[in-house]
Amino acid sequence: MTTPQAFLSGKQFLLSEVLNLFQLEQFQREVTLTPAVEKFKCNRCSNTKRYLFATHPCGKCGKPCTYCRNCIQMGKASECEQIVLWNGTPFQQEPPAAPVLQWEGSLSPPQQRASAALIQSIDSKQSILIHAVCGAGKTEILFPAVEKALQQSLRICIATPRRDVVQELAPRLTRAFPTSEIESLYGGSEDRLPYAHITIATTHQLIRFREAFDVMIIDEVDAFPYAADTALQKAAQHARKKISTLIYLSATPSRKIKTDQIVKIPARFHGHPLPVPKAKWLGNWRKLLLKKKVDPVLLKWLAIHPKALIFMPDIESMEIYSDLLGVPAVHSADPDRGEKVQAFRAGRHQVMLTTTILERGVTFSGVEVAVVGAGDPVFTEAALVQIAGRVGRDPAKPHGDVTLFHTGLTDAIVKAQRHIVLMNKEAQRLGYLK
Repeated sequence: MTTPQAFLSGKQFLLSEVLNLFQLEQFQREVTLTPAVEKFKCNRCSNTKRYLFATHPCGKCGKPCTYCRNCIQMGKASECEQIVLWNGTPFQQEPPAAPVLQWEGSLSPPQQRASAALIQSIDSKQSILIHAVCGAGKTEILFPAVEKALQQSLRICIATPRRDVVQELAPRLTRAFPTSEIESLYGGSEDRLPYAHITIATTHQLIRFREAFDVMIIDEVDAFPYAADTALQKAAQHARKKISTLIYLSATPSRKIKTDQIVKIPARFHGHPLPVPKAKWLGNWRKLLLKKKVDPVLLKWLAIHPKALIFMPDIESMEIYSDLLGVPAVHSADPDRGEKVQAFRAGRHQVMLTTTILERGVTFSGVEVAVVGAGDPVFTEAALVQIAGRVGRDPAKPHGDVTLFHTGLTDAIVKAQRHIVLMNKEAQRLGYLK
């Protein structure tokens, strides 16, 4: 049976959620109640933007009541609602049974260097950025540090802005740490453990935590929406303990990120260079779309690249292409996104269209990539670098084609190409390439 201590420790729930499970009188001396919303500030998600609040006639308090729209998906935080915070003895989970790490792989020299730095950051409770190219094996780099943290009964969170990445990370961590309690949290997920050794979550789910984690790992720290949302950034800070380790992971980090240490990995774990994107003129592909036609240049590319991921700048154009080509398409609001991605990974589809939702954090063996309308503003330098990083990740198939179809070169295209070339040169200089 779940105890209030295990359920509430390190969390922040609305009082109405807690009363559905426990009688408050049983543990009222061990909790603090605070208004969920006061003076246009949400004490759950830290939102202070007035346009993200609304006022309505409240059936609960019988008067006009202001609530926060920013975190409404977590339940309605309002002026007449309270947040429950545990102030009793924190729940302490026993460490997982030995051997904690049951991964039989090995780390490359640059991975070993980064892994040692991560272990040191856990010992010193400092912040660190791992700036690693796409396909460097960032997840595997974490394994020794996560093992050490678990052995010390430290609570770990791996947060990422996108649900697809959570769904990809969860089975990999479960295989590596089979004796650990692991939960994966995203909108619609079924995991809701009272207390876990490792929590893998979208950054939105961090809103439910308060001073919970000894080790906070933020993967793809530069990705939307986390990078553009100060409320999510505050949620990540509030979710970790005051004395804790903060680890950032990214292939394209912003210069705004400030940490105690930066470790750079310019090479993939398998020692092959990153694929450098080729820029190719496509012509007025949107005009052809109006005629329900696909540009012959793209059709020719598809004919010689049988397993392909095609990135599109907008959903409307993508759905027209999907009908014309007879292939599946995925975007952020697609309720079947997970099933389609898995079908593509399993080889049940050879071609799939996508928006930038799959630009990072997902791995497909032997895939090649085309970007249609690569000059569109949605395809920033970072996005194009990440997109190129989908190719050649499998050591058995380390090469592949990345083609940026455009109607005019942009700074983003040129900078993305230069970024990858420079990373390859640095990896070559350090002796990391085969």
